[in-house]
Amino acid sequence: MKIDFVSDVSCPWCIIGLNSLQQALDTLGNEIAVDLHFQPFELNPAMPPAGQDLNEHLNEKYSLTPEQLAQNREAIRTRGEQLGFIFNMDKRSRIYNTFDAHRLLHWAGLEGKQLALKHALFAAYFTAGENPGAHDVLIRLAGEVGLDTAQAQKILDSDAYAMQVRQQQAFYQRQGIRSVPAIIINDRHLIQGGQPAEVFAQALREIAAANGT
Repeated sequence: MKIDFVSDVSCPWCIIGLNSLQQALDTLGNEIAVDLHFQPFELNPAMPPAGQDLNEHLNEKYSLTPEQLAQNREAIRTRGEQLGFIFNMDKRSRIYNTFDAHRLLHWAGLEGKQLALKHALFAAYFTAGENPGAHDVLIRLAGEVGLDTAQAQKILDSDAYAMQVRQQQAFYQRQGIRSVPAIIINDRHLIQGGQPAEVFAQALREIAAANGT
């Protein structure tokens, strides 16, 4: 079963969705063989490298009151905790451009390290409060997951994989993807959002049964 996980590393519901999906896959065990691919989506493609104050950004984008922001943060923190992920809300004060992170993730997929790098990027941003677009952070994370840091540096200093990332983003936008996470099964079935593990498990079982797998 092919799963395309369309997401951004600055999206809190994307790590919730990923951990929930992985929990569902652990529950299914050997029932379903899965081929998981991460596909790029930029929540804020026009974001400058220096980023923007997070509260300012959320207020501009969604017109949320301070009370609503606090409620949303607590809901995200609680869901993350239930799935074994730590959101350090006090450390995440800015939102950043993530295009270079997606370029590095594309390369990591070619090297068989995409899942590990994806998790490392989520933790760097949401748990440690680091900039997931900063080259020094990206190179360090690449090394931590077993990728060649010199090659990572070379990629980030060039425009390597920029075209591929843009093409993939455009493809999913043409398919109607406007929010993430978007989980696409076998190029046909869409599951949207950070669903509970039980929802993912049931959907995957039903799709597998319908396909006779």
